[in-house]
Amino acid sequence: MPFTSPSAYSTWSAIPDAELTLDSINRLLIPIQDDLWVVAACADRILDDTDVQHALLDLGLTRTLHAIERCKATYNPAFASETSNENGSLISHFQSSGSDAHMCFLRAVLLERLDRLNTYVEICKEVPEVQQTETEEGLEDWEDDPWADGTEDSTIQQTKMSNFRPPIALSTFLTTDLVSLTCHLSTVQWLGALHILFKRHTGELLPYRFKIIANIPEHINPLEYRDILPAFNHKTGLEQIITSEPWRTKPDFVELEEVRAALESCHFPFYQKREVESCEANAKDCLSPLSHEDLMSWYKSRVNHILSSTGMIDVALTLVQHGASQGISGLDELGEELSLLSRLVYDTPHEEASHFADDWTLDAWHSMDPPSVVRAYLTHSTPNTLPQDVTRLVMPYLFVLESRAERAGTPDPSLPSRMLYNYVLSAPLEMAAAIFEASKPTLPAAQRLIRDDEDIARLALALIYGSDNLTEWSVMSRIFECLPAWNIEAEDDNDEDAADTTVASLGAFSTIRPQCTASDLLVFFKPLPLTSLSRALDILDVHLESGEILARWSVPAPPRWFLQSSSDIHEQRAWANRMARRAGGQHDQLNTLDDWEWLLEDMLKLAGRGDTGIAGAFGLLSKEDVMRIFLGGLLSTGNFMVAKSILSVPHTKLRLNAAVVEEICLSSSREFYDNASSGNYNFGEMKLAYDCLDVPPQTRQVIKEKEFIEATSRICSFNVITRSGTPISPIEIRLAKDRLSLISRVLSSNSDAYKHTEMILDLCYKLGFRHDTVAEVKVLAMLADTALQAEDFDHAFDVSERMVDKVSQFREACPVGFEDPRFEEINEVCWVACFQLGRQLEFNQLDKKLSLLGRALELCPADKLHDILTAWRRLEKEDVEQREERLSHRQKGTANGSKNQKSKISLAASGGVASSLRARLHEFHMPSPPLLNTPDAAALASRTFKTVAANLPFSMGSRGRSVASETDSKGSRSGSQSRFSADDVSTQATRVISKGIGWLMGADEEY
Repeated sequence: MPFTSPSAYSTWSAIPDAELTLDSINRLLIPIQDDLWVVAACADRILDDTDVQHALLDLGLTRTLHAIERCKATYNPAFASETSNENGSLISHFQSSGSDAHMCFLRAVLLERLDRLNTYVEICKEVPEVQQTETEEGLEDWEDDPWADGTEDSTIQQTKMSNFRPPIALSTFLTTDLVSLTCHLSTVQWLGALHILFKRHTGELLPYRFKIIANIPEHINPLEYRDILPAFNHKTGLEQIITSEPWRTKPDFVELEEVRAALESCHFPFYQKREVESCEANAKDCLSPLSHEDLMSWYKSRVNHILSSTGMIDVALTLVQHGASQGISGLDELGEELSLLSRLVYDTPHEEASHFADDWTLDAWHSMDPPSVVRAYLTHSTPNTLPQDVTRLVMPYLFVLESRAERAGTPDPSLPSRMLYNYVLSAPLEMAAAIFEASKPTLPAAQRLIRDDEDIARLALALIYGSDNLTEWSVMSRIFECLPAWNIEAEDDNDEDAADTTVASLGAFSTIRPQCTASDLLVFFKPLPLTSLSRALDILDVHLESGEILARWSVPAPPRWFLQSSSDIHEQRAWANRMARRAGGQHDQLNTLDDWEWLLEDMLKLAGRGDTGIAGAFGLLSKEDVMRIFLGGLLSTGNFMVAKSILSVPHTKLRLNAAVVEEICLSSSREFYDNASSGNYNFGEMKLAYDCLDVPPQTRQVIKEKEFIEATSRICSFNVITRSGTPISPIEIRLAKDRLSLISRVLSSNSDAYKHTEMILDLCYKLGFRHDTVAEVKVLAMLADTALQAEDFDHAFDVSERMVDKVSQFREACPVGFEDPRFEEINEVCWVACFQLGRQLEFNQLDKKLSLLGRALELCPADKLHDILTAWRRLEKEDVEQREERLSHRQKGTANGSKNQKSKISLAASGGVASSLRARLHEFHMPSPPLLNTPDAAALASRTFKTVAANLPFSMGSRGRSVASETDSKGSRSGSQSRFSADDVSTQATRVISKGIGWLMGADEEY
């Protein structure tokens, strides 16, 4: 071995890798004669400078040539396949000459590095697009150079190249696992280098091709790395393998398997072999070419991965299209799906930018049924864009579905139209109108979305009658204007009957199923022939016009209501009432006569029939019914001046006779009355009830109703309280079964009300009892009883006298031989009232008490006569005593004889009266002496009065005390206190026995 200066070795080792140059290599290494040391020095240095690294590799490989020649001399490849003797001799050579074995190992390392260096130099020419963009952005300031001639000169090109920074340094590229390097280049999108690596190092990278592709970002367009994507070879039926173009077409001596085996046996393992083995477990399934099924599965898996990670359907579609172009069949349907999905994501209109595509995957797409896809295509469409969107988005999708069905052996030519019809039936009216306008019969057939005229009519009928919309009548009219107009006359009535029957069936069906859809209703229109469809459209025209009228007055009805009410007069009447009463909710605006006449005109129009003979919304109502409803509605608004005007206009359309007007006004007034919260007729609902009665002529019935309202107002002014403790309401007054009880409640709730006799009587008259003597007598009895309870005996007496006069007048007014059955009722009320006041001890006017008891005797029934006579007898005795006392005062100073004589005369007269009374009672077959002389007669009278008072038809009230017995024959007083309740007196009084009583009142006058 030639001698080398030690300073050369130390100088070489002291130079850093970054400072090595070609000159230092030539100056230091070439002079060294030790080949093994030079080769080892070249292998030991891994630089980032390609030129210096290349010089080192060339020098090292050159220095290995002598050793390779010596090794070749011991190796004969001709016998390598038959015997291992040469391999064994090569091993012996390596064992005997370790330097040659070392040189072979280092040569293999240098050759592999040289190949990688050449690859690195080639791929550095493939500048990534990202790097180009950055370089161009850095040179933007130079674009405005005034000296530029419009072409890129070499200076700019050199600047671009100088600014280029490879993603991997040369030193890293030469020493790192090639698979890892390739994966890294995939990640950093140095896609141009991938094809070079696969072409130059096919054997090393091919088993890991799918792992390398998986590292490419999913958003990258597949066309940028199409050279390494798998393809299909139809000749072999397997995957098309990438064509290999290694740097050396023939392997070097040290790369032969026998040489490698010999070196390994001498403990020189190749790290490249170990690297491949470390990755083999992850790629063992890709060592051999894939089958067609595996390739198709890989493409689908890659597509799903792209969609799930990025949602970029265009990238996935490009991948599928590339796979199909590479001969991989079975991707056509997937391509169709992605193409349709890409239309949904990228071509559908969007109101604003959104991450719409991120939500879509193939699984989500496959989970949608065709109607859902159609709706998704048109979700963001507007009425202006809808026809175009249907043409460019929906129809291609529907044609794909049709072709698939045909390929599957189940052709369905009606599928596109059926899907489009389903969308129309479920779309909003505004959107559907856009489709109908794009399908007008006047358009050329090629431009129409729906080309069948009968189908258009059926769809419109089902859509409109299936809608619950209350406002878009103009849109419905637009739809109707797009329908065909057939000038067809039915040959017989069967066609019209079929249409009318269909309308009736639809009404019944929609009533049973209120939530039925337009699709449900379409079933009813499908069987109709052309003539029946024409009739159905005429019916729809009338219903649309009716709907517009109802909507004008703010009482809109859904289109299906016209079907449901076509045979229901009660429903039509209810809606007419709503229309008249609400008057469109525009009472503030409807104050003029013209406005209300317009409303009446519309209501009459709805009740009429047009030229086609089809009834309107109120077709079951007569003209008079509509006018009655209109007037009631007008009155309900409180516009009474308008009502008077419209009734008085000579040529008005409101033609009702006076009796009907009166009936309606009374009904409206009572409605106001019943809804009033206050009885005061000067404001509120009660005022409306009162003023409403000024509209009709002032007949007796109208005046009676007005008086009742006045009576109600007066009753409420007395603050009458109900049992629950609240003021009485007008409705309670109207519903009172006995209105006279209201007067009783007024008297009982106001301590001074009884003093106003005329006012109370007027109240009685206005409650409906004018010219009713029975009611008047009862009211007078109430007043008398209330005055009695207040111990206002004079007023009670005056009222009682008036009551007696009324009874007398009533009796005298009865025709001879005819006895009014009501007389017994007022008779009983009268005598009980007179008896009650006449027997009061606190009432000290004896003559008035005797007069009252006389009246009671005159009117009472026979079975009560004993009780009254007992009281009258005691008063008579008291009267005699008082008269005697007065006479004694007058005759002071006269003779006792004369006095005694007059006393005897008086007693004789008194005895004569009693004798005459007993004689008259005998005529009635009544035992008078025992009764007249019985000290308990007063108690008996009291019990009798209680029995009568219990049946009084009014509230009598109660006093604090009532004496039941008076002074007995000995002058002593004994008796008991009793309390009279305020019960009603029944009308079941016994027959009046008044004969022979009148003279009894005259007996007292003799004294």
